[in-house]
Formats: sequence, structure tokens, C-alpha cells
Amino acid sequence: MAKLLVKLQRYFRRKPVRFFTLLALYLAAGSLVFLHSGFAGEPTVTGSQHGPGAGEGPGLPYLGVMQLSRGFKAAATMPEGGRRHGPWFKSTSKEPAERGKAGDYGSTQSRVLRGRSGREKEEDRARYVGCYVDNTRRRTLRGVSFFDYKKMTVFRCQDNCAERGYLYAGLEFGAECYCGHKVQASNASESECNMECKGERSNTCGGVNRLSIYRLELAQESARRYGSAIFRGCFRRPDNVSIALPVSQLMLNMSVDKCVDFCTEKEYPLSALAGTACRCGFPTTLFTLHEREDEQLCAQKCAGEEFESCGTAEYLLVYQTQVQDNRCMDRRFLPTRAKQLVALASFPGAGNTWARHLIELATGFYTGSYYFDGSLYNKGFKGERDHWRSGRTICIKTHESGQKEIESFDSAILLIRNPYKALMAEFNRKYGGHIGFAAHAHWKGKEWPEFVANYAPWWATHTLDWLRYGKKVLVVHFEDLKRDLFVQLQRMVGLLGITACEDRLLCVEGQKDGNFKRSGLRKLEYDPYTPEMRKMISGYIKMVDTALKLRNLSGVPDDYYPR
Repeated sequence: MAKLLVKLQRYFRRKPVRFFTLLALYLAAGSLVFLHSGFAGEPTVTGSQHGPGAGEGPGLPYLGVMQLSRGFKAAATMPEGGRRHGPWFKSTSKEPAERGKAGDYGSTQSRVLRGRSGREKEEDRARYVGCYVDNTRRRTLRGVSFFDYKKMTVFRCQDNCAERGYLYAGLEFGAECYCGHKVQASNASESECNMECKGERSNTCGGVNRLSIYRLELAQESARRYGSAIFRGCFRRPDNVSIALPVSQLMLNMSVDKCVDFCTEKEYPLSALAGTACRCGFPTTLFTLHEREDEQLCAQKCAGEEFESCGTAEYLLVYQTQVQDNRCMDRRFLPTRAKQLVALASFPGAGNTWARHLIELATGFYTGSYYFDGSLYNKGFKGERDHWRSGRTICIKTHESGQKEIESFDSAILLIRNPYKALMAEFNRKYGGHIGFAAHAHWKGKEWPEFVANYAPWWATHTLDWLRYGKKVLVVHFEDLKRDLFVQLQRMVGLLGITACEDRLLCVEGQKDGNFKRSGLRKLEYDPYTPEMRKMISGYIKMVDTALKLRNLSGVPDDYYPR
């Protein structure tokens, strides 16, 4: 070994340039290894993930210890993230300015012998309609299907079908799930649906060639589908039908597929079946799709498919094709600096990212953020990189609830969501990302109880602070926005000082989900809230309800209270 070292020493004395070159390469390699380990340990864009909290953008300042004068207990603290203050604005909130990583972040029967009433009482999401005959050659429910011979449950089958927009879900052989828009078979005796579900033996999942069928209430919330097309409903023919739906084709052998394919080829987002005529167009003020009729008025059988309805000359059956309506897809920064700063304020998990998506489509201008979230920037929210005081964005997303932060805005849209839903949405975001899900280990572990204890008080203080310190606050309930998007979006756009183009708002309705909706396939199959949690949250709901009514506003929606 000593001889080798002596030879190396002599070699580098004769050729010192090579020695220094080798030394430089060694140091450079060491630096790269050091930098890589630093970046791998903590992502700098999405913010720290330590601690219990999460708002909707990385580095959301945490509410910290609740003010005892507000009647709340202390909450745990979180590490500080990338909150961005300009040199003219420093945090003066009385509450510790630390929160963690941010972002917007049952079966229906016990056994067949217990009777149909037990099924109907158990769940609001579906109604049991009976036991039906099934045939492997001609299925009773002819939509999608899936099997799980180990973990099939009634809830899982219902959720799978509802997510895909079907009206009915049926279970067979204890492990098979079938979806469909129509039940195309005769009833069977209830005693013939006698097989236990593989994933929950207390419930019945059909029998041998027998389906336990449920009508899904959740399908009303999801978009009903027919293949790749979304079912929009039955509508009366508009007065100026040739203007409202300018392209048409006579189809003697009419079917839903043929009409949808025709309008898709013509690059129209709406396909309307009118008996033997197929019409295509856009949603406009002449044909808004706001006044739906009873589907029985459109229940004329298709000439080309006996089990489908194709509407009539007076009542059109409308589907939305896969063609994107580009009338509301253009977005840009404001041409001149905004004179006022408008906040889009919400508690984390209340749908802020979705509301930003709607506002950008409705106005054509980017929204900004009090934080920075690289993942949202990469998904198209280009205002995410701008400083929140830049004046180039139409409104600013924020979860802040301190007096100084609130008073820095000239007006605000305050988005409020059912706390039970908001807490679960934010917990999913914290542990699963913007459209992901927390693992069952997180729900069953200590994380969920700690999260509720820390975040439930903040849900209340956030609303109370904005009502108290906000200069001009427009309250919008998330549930109202989902139920009546056109009207609520008009209110929001009005506060922003933009003249709403009705055709553009109608376009938004067709693109409303964007890429920010969680799939329903991994919803919890149990209620994560304990009686103690519900008692605590109910107190906060009453507090917010009272505060809203004292300001002559409508209180919280009835469904905020647990049934």
C-alpha cells in the first residue's frame, strides 16, 4: 500500500494539471450528491408536510393557538412554508403564522330475511327496488360491470355505478356488480336473492342468476353517461330549433350511438335526438338546458335499438359529446393592473381550486394565489406564480383568517362548505394530493382524530373572521354552487366587476368539473366521525349559522346538520 501511494505521489508531481483536474471532478461530484440528497428529502415547491395542518397552497400559515376569547381550544402548530410577503407587507397576525403543506385542496340491508324496509332506511344514496331475473346471454343491466370475489360490498357496487352516471346498480352471485340505465327483466321472489356479499356477510348481493337492484340517488349528482357521452336530459324543442341546433341529419335507423357519433364528427358538444332526426349544436340562450322535462316525454323507442329512447319531434333527448366547447377556454392576465384586490377566501377543502377553475372559465382571466403551488401551476393556473399583489389576476385565493391579512383585501368572495365534507376533503388532500385519497391507515390511526380536533375550530373562526373584518364580502355556499352553478357564478362574476356573457357561462356548465374532482370509487365505506366529533362540529355550525343570520344573510344549508 505504501509503495502504491509513493508511485501516485511521484506521478502527480510530474503532471500537476492532472492532479488538480481530478481534485476538481471529485469536489463537483460530492456537491452534486449533497444537493440531490437535499432535494430528495424535502420538496421545495409543495411545501413542508410536517404537522397536522394543510391549507390550499404550500406554506399556508397555520392558525396556531385559537384565541380563547373566541371560545375555542388550542390547536397544534405546523412548520412554516412558502408564504409570500412583499417588502411592503409583513405578517402582523396575532396568531402564529405557521401551517403545513397546502392545496385546495353500509350497506342497505342486513340480510334478505330482514325485509325491504331495512334496505330502504339504511342509505340515502340508493333505494332498493327488488330482486330481478338475470340472463347471461341478455343482461338485465347492460352497462359496465366488474367483479370482486373477495371484497364486494353493496356500497362499492353502488358507488362504482353512480360514479359512471348510471341509474341502477345490481349485485349477483355475491361478487358481481352490474350497472345500467334501465331494468330490462321481470321480478323474481325476494327469497331467490339469498347470497351473502363477499366483502360484508351481513348483506345480500343477489343470487344465482338473480340481481339485487338499487336505484341510485347519487346518479343525480354525477353525470349520467351513455358510453363516452354524458346524458343531459329531456328538453322541449326550442322555438328556433334550426338556429339553436343548426346541424341536423335524418336517421331512419336512429340510435343514441349514431346521433352522438354524427355530432362528434361535426365537432359539436351537444347531440339532440328528436325521433328520427339528429340535431347538433351548442348550449346557448336559445337552448340553455336549464328547464328539464319528465323523461317519459322522451321515451319513444329508437328505430335502431329497441331498448333505447330517442326522443320525439317535440321533446329532445340530449347528450353531451366528447367535443370540447372552446367558447370559454381562453384565459389571459388582466390587460391593466387591477385597482382593487379581491379575495377568493375559503377554509381548506371547501372547493377553492374548483371555484378558481369556474371563475377563470367564466371571466377569461387568470386567478392568483396568496401562496404558490407548483402542481396547480402545472395544471394551468398560470396566475399561481404571480405575487398576490401583482394586480394581474382577477381574484386571489387565500385561506387566511387573521385580521391584518383580511383587511389587506378590498372585497372578497367567501366560499363556505359543509364542515363534515370540507374536513374530509382536506384530510384526503393532505395525505393523498389534490385529487387523491388518504389511506385507510390514516383514517383509522391517530391522524384523523387529531386533524378534526385542530381543524374543526378553524372552520368556524375562518368564516367568523371574514364576516367580522372583511370590507365587502359575498357569501357563496359550495352546495349552492353545485346545485345552481349558473346563478351563483353570475353573482361571483358580478362582484369581480365583469359583465357576464351568458353563452360563456353556459359553456362553463359543460366544462364545470375540469380536472379537480375526486373519483367516487374510493369513498369511505363507513362514517369516520364519532359522536363526540359530531357534537363539537354541530356547535361550530350553530355559531356560523347565527353569525350569518345576524348579518341578514341566509343561514347555513340544512344538510350541514347531521341526520
